[in-house]
Amino acid sequence: MFPDYNRWSLPLLILVLQGLVFIVLLFLRYFKRRNISDIFLALILLLTCYSQTCYTVGFMSWYDTFRATKINYFLINVGIALAPLIYLYVKSITTSNFKFKRVYWWHFALAITFVVYRLSIYTYDALQPGFSKVQNGVLKLKVDEGYVLEVMGYIQTPFMLLYLAFTFQLFYNYRRKIIQYFSNTYKLELNWILTFLILFSALFVYGTIQDLIGSKYINLGYQERWWLNLSTAIVTLFVGIKGYFTDTTKLNKLDFKFSPKTIGISESSNSVEEKSISDNDIIIIKHLMEKKKAYLNPELNLSDFAKLANMTRGQLSETINSGFNRNFNDFVNGYRVEAFKTMLKENKQQQLSLLGIAQDCGFNSKATFNRVFKKLTNYSPTEYLKTKLN
Repeated sequence: MFPDYNRWSLPLLILVLQGLVFIVLLFLRYFKRRNISDIFLALILLLTCYSQTCYTVGFMSWYDTFRATKINYFLINVGIALAPLIYLYVKSITTSNFKFKRVYWWHFALAITFVVYRLSIYTYDALQPGFSKVQNGVLKLKVDEGYVLEVMGYIQTPFMLLYLAFTFQLFYNYRRKIIQYFSNTYKLELNWILTFLILFSALFVYGTIQDLIGSKYINLGYQERWWLNLSTAIVTLFVGIKGYFTDTTKLNKLDFKFSPKTIGISESSNSVEEKSISDNDIIIIKHLMEKKKAYLNPELNLSDFAKLANMTRGQLSETINSGFNRNFNDFVNGYRVEAFKTMLKENKQQQLSLLGIAQDCGFNSKATFNRVFKKLTNYSPTEYLKTKLN
């Protein structure tokens, strides 16, 4: 009898209900702040929770108790809508001043077409005599299960793979861009987004292998498929928590559309004209770093430095890349590392911790400092202190 709370249904029910809480919170926050990434994440959670709810009520004996339930008309592989949503979610976070364009609706053409198709066959079958007494009508059995589901099985896997590949590419392109614009990137690296992508990719691989085994080798029932549903529910809850409590709006007010050397962004009308790299530009930059110690500003970015140097951002980026043979991040942090070394030679470590010295040199996080120092010196800060100064 429904509801049957058991070891299969109860964990899924608890996780799904918690996921629904974060869906509501994200929608509420969207209406308050109008941050479109909240909508994308809420829809991602909604689709996964919808899929899990269908399985949860199944484990609670709904379909055994109400055998004429028409659930099969509304059980679709959510991946055809989930994959574009994941792509647009990452795009909305990693693109400054992101706006949803009408052309983006084409990402959902396959999902919309499939939903319309399912509603059409449901409407037709519902008009046939005796439909209320059966679970599946004539078109569902003959057309959908006879042909369409098999065709969709061939479409869904490459569709998901394509979108996941595009999304990973989008994310890593973003990672490459921020080192051209920011001197401290730790808070902007969005490491949890990478975790998010890896988790959904793992679920996709798990589901694909399970479907392959179920269609080619062994008939997998509800209980055999339970582990995938449990894993999906756990990932859904994790994504809801991290997505809600992580600030993903850092780039909303910035404009840093650029290639590694030339930054293709519009400048204000009173900006100086773009010009080729010159010795004078290099002298100005060196003066700002060595005499004015601009690197001591932990929030220093390309835009701020360009204003100090009275250059455009494109001009400054080109000068640093070509004149110093470094990206902006390595260029600024190189000065910070040298300042750190100088303070160690002055025995500042007797008065301050290594992190305290690093912060005085312009670093704003321990993680960034340790990673940058290791990259530029091949030593950790502690190893450097013991090896070079003792």
